[in-house]
Amino acid sequence: MKCPAVFATVILLTFFHDSPVRPEEPIGLFDLRYTLRSDWSDPGELNEAWDHVHTAATLQGIVNRHEPRLFYFFVETGGRCIDEYWWEKYRQPGKWLAGRETVTFENIVDLVTACRDDVAGVVVYDPNVPSTSNVASAIAGVENLVAVRYDTAPGSLYAKIVLDGPKLPVKVRLLHEDGTPLFTGQGKIPGTGRDSTGSIKCDPYVWFIEHYMKAGKCSPEFGAYYIDQKWREKPTATVRNHHTLSNHDFFVAQKAFFFDLSPWGDEPATDDPTQVTGTDLATLKEFLLTAYTLNEGKKITYIGGFPAWIYKYTKHAGGSHDDVPTEWEFSRIISAYNAFKDADAIGYGALANASFWQHYPLKDQYPQHWVTHEQLKQRGYLTDEGKVNFDGRNFVIFYVGDYDAASWVSQTTPTIWDNPDRGKVPMMWCVSPVLEKRVPMALEYQRETATPNDYFAAADNGAGYLMPGMLQEPRDISGLPGGLDAWASHCKPYYQRWDLTISGFVIDGFAPGLNEKGLDCYASFSPNGIVPQKVPVAMLHGNMPVLRSDYDLVSNNPKEAANVAMQRIRAREGEIRFHWFRHILKSPTWQVEVVEEMQRLDPKVELLDAPTFFELLRVDLQNAKLVLQ
Repeated sequence: MKCPAVFATVILLTFFHDSPVRPEEPIGLFDLRYTLRSDWSDPGELNEAWDHVHTAATLQGIVNRHEPRLFYFFVETGGRCIDEYWWEKYRQPGKWLAGRETVTFENIVDLVTACRDDVAGVVVYDPNVPSTSNVASAIAGVENLVAVRYDTAPGSLYAKIVLDGPKLPVKVRLLHEDGTPLFTGQGKIPGTGRDSTGSIKCDPYVWFIEHYMKAGKCSPEFGAYYIDQKWREKPTATVRNHHTLSNHDFFVAQKAFFFDLSPWGDEPATDDPTQVTGTDLATLKEFLLTAYTLNEGKKITYIGGFPAWIYKYTKHAGGSHDDVPTEWEFSRIISAYNAFKDADAIGYGALANASFWQHYPLKDQYPQHWVTHEQLKQRGYLTDEGKVNFDGRNFVIFYVGDYDAASWVSQTTPTIWDNPDRGKVPMMWCVSPVLEKRVPMALEYQRETATPNDYFAAADNGAGYLMPGMLQEPRDISGLPGGLDAWASHCKPYYQRWDLTISGFVIDGFAPGLNEKGLDCYASFSPNGIVPQKVPVAMLHGNMPVLRSDYDLVSNNPKEAANVAMQRIRAREGEIRFHWFRHILKSPTWQVEVVEEMQRLDPKVELLDAPTFFELLRVDLQNAKLVLQ
C-alpha cells in the first residue's frame, strides 16, 4: 500500500529495528528510477544520481542482510523495469511475496531516516580520490554504515542526511574532516607502516587490506569488482544504470571486499596513468592472495562484476588491449588465486535487490532426466548392436548462453526466456548454478516453466567463470598449490541441486588447457560431458565425453547464421558428425529459424536435445576406441 512518508517512517522504525521479520510485517519499497531520468549534463544532477543510488544500495545491503525487508525499483531495459517484473511475478497468489504488506517511501531522506536504527552511521569518501567510493562500500558492509560522498553543497545528499535531516554520525572518514585528501600517494599510507604505492588510487585499497582484510573483519569469500566514481567522468558511455552501484547491496550484505583494478601488468592503469606500471596488478594480487590465505586455500572466492572495459583498461580508454583479452586476463589472474567471477558485463550488467532475493527459499533439488540406450534405440539413434545410427546425419547442439551472470539472467528473462517460440526446438540452456546466490527466483522460475525441449547445462566454466587451467600446478602467476580439489568441492553441491551433468562450455582463454588432473576434476561433477577449448576434437576421459568447442554464431540474421553453421559442418565432413555451436543472448525465435534454414539446406542435419547429443557422442567414442585429434 502507498503510505504517507511519516506513516511509513513510524512503521519501519519498528519494522527495521533488530527483530526478525514476521510474515505480517511490511516490506519497504523505494523507486530509484528518478536517478535515471535526470539531466547528466548538469553536474548537480549527475552527482545526485550517483550519490542516491550508492547510499541506497549500501543501506539496502545492511537492512536485508538477515531478512528480505527493503526492495527497490531501478533496473530498466528495453522499456521495462526488471525489478517490477520480478516483484509482480512473486506477488501472485501462492507465491513467495503474496499477501505481504508494503510501505512506500517518497524520498531518500525519509528512507534513510526510517532505517537509522539499523545503521551505525556513515562512511564518508573523497570525491577527488575515485577508489575511495569502493573502499566505502566495503567498510559499509563491515561496520554497518551507509556510504556517502563528501559534498557540503546545499542540496547534496551529504548535507541532507549528515549535516541535516537524520544527522547520521560520521564513523569513518576516507578524507580529512576539512575535506582535504587523506590519501596522497606519497610517504606512508595513513595509519600503517607501509610505504605509499605511489598511486593515489591504490593506496586506499592497501589501507583497507591492512585495516580490514588482514584483521579478519571482512569476508574473504566474497569480492566485488565494480567501477569506482571515475564513472562520473563518462556516465553516458553505455546504458545509464551501468555505474552498477545497485549491484553493491548483495556484497555489502556479505561484508565483501570491493575493488576496481586493471589486470594488465604491461602498462599503467588507464585511469591512473602516472602510476608505476603494474601497480594496479600488484594491488589486485594482494587482495586475491589475502583472500586465499584467509580461506586457507580450501574455498573459492566469489567475485561479482567484470572489467569495465568501455570505461577503463582497454583501447576504449586509451590502453593497448582489446575487450575480450582484458576479460580473459582478469579471469586468468583471479583463477590463479582460487577465485571466480559472476560476470556482470556491460550492457546487461546492472542488478538490483540481490540482497533481498538471496533469501528466496529454494528446493533441495531440481531434477532432470537423462536418456537411456533403450530410448535411443526406439528413436532410431542406436542400432540393436548399440552403435550410433548416423544414417548420413550430422548432429548439432547449440550452447544457449551466455548466462554466467546474475544480472544477465535477471534482465533477459522477460524477452528471451518468456519468448513464445521457446519449446519448439531443443535448447541447451547453459546457466551457471552459482547464480542461485543472487537470482535464485530466476533459476527456479526457469525450471518451473521449462518445456520438454528445454534442458539445462552449466555455463562457463561450471559454478562460476574461472579458467580451470590456472587451478592446475604449476600456477605461474601465484605459485600456490593446486586448486582443483577446492573447485570440485565448490561445484558439486550446485550441480547436485540443479541436477547438472554437462558443462556446456569451458573457456580456457589464456590459461593452459585441462591436463589429466583437470579432466579428473570435471569428471567428478560433470560426468556427461564438457566442451573446452584446448582439447582434441573429441575424446573420452574415463567415461566422460569431451568435445572441443567450435564456432560462435554471431549474426542476428538466422539465414546468415545457418549458412555459417552449414559451411562449418561441410568443412568437417569425414572428421566428425557431432557439432557444437554457441550463440549469445539469441531468442528462441532466432534458434527456430536457424534450425529451419539448416534443415532446408540439408535435411540430414539434426538438432538434438543435450542428453541425446552427449550420450550418442559417448557411445560413438566408446565404439571407436579412439581420440579425434
